[in-house]
Amino acid sequence: MRAWHAVWTRSRHEQLVSRELQLRRIEGFLPTIPRWSRWKDRRKRIEWPLFPGYCFARFDPSERFTVLNCMGVAAIVSINGVPAPIPDEQIESVRRLVSSELACDPCPFVREGQRVEVVRGPLAGVRGRLVRKGANAHLVIAVETVNQAVSVQVDAADVVPC
Repeated sequence: MRAWHAVWTRSRHEQLVSRELQLRRIEGFLPTIPRWSRWKDRRKRIEWPLFPGYCFARFDPSERFTVLNCMGVAAIVSINGVPAPIPDEQIESVRRLVSSELACDPCPFVREGQRVEVVRGPLAGVRGRLVRKGANAHLVIAVETVNQAVSVQVDAADVVPC
């Protein structure tokens, strides 16, 4: 049964893995977003992976060694040694988002109620609980001894799970 799987790539090898999968006749998908890159002498608009370090491939688990032998592949995302399938609707959602040309940026996957740490900005190093996530995240910093808390709005891309 052919299903979508996440392929973990070596650093900055996503494009290479995508081409290698194509050469081996395995359906691949590398979602990219446009970004401006600057060198000493110029600026250029490049396609940047939406999920750095990952590429998606549709294959039967019996074909996993063909995928693992592609240049640039580090591993296949697995659970208990079995490649973890990704539902088709999740891949289709990402395809539609990328083709819509709406502005989007990758951000860490955190759930409401999860303890998080701010990694950038004036609150870097502060830990709290994520209350709401959307374009922005609301971080609750609690002083439990006195049963008091304060909520602050931070950029969703600046928080990671603890």
